[in-house]
Amino acid sequence: MTMVNKIEKTLKAAIEKSGLSRYAISKATEIPQSALSRFVNGEQSISLGHADRLAQYFRLELVAKK
Repeated sequence: MTMVNKIEKTLKAAIEKSGLSRYAISKATEIPQSALSRFVNGEQSISLGHADRLAQYFRLELVAKK
């Protein structure tokens, strides 16, 4: 599993575990709801900027380890 896959898996888990609607997360993070939905549904990868916003919102530390 690549680092990107691990980050995306972590972010998706945080979104699902939160119990919050995608709309609420979208509003709080200023990520378009359509982009968030496509990411969660596995239709597209998440951009680095959006990944950073989600990580900050969920208080996650996304660190690349060697």
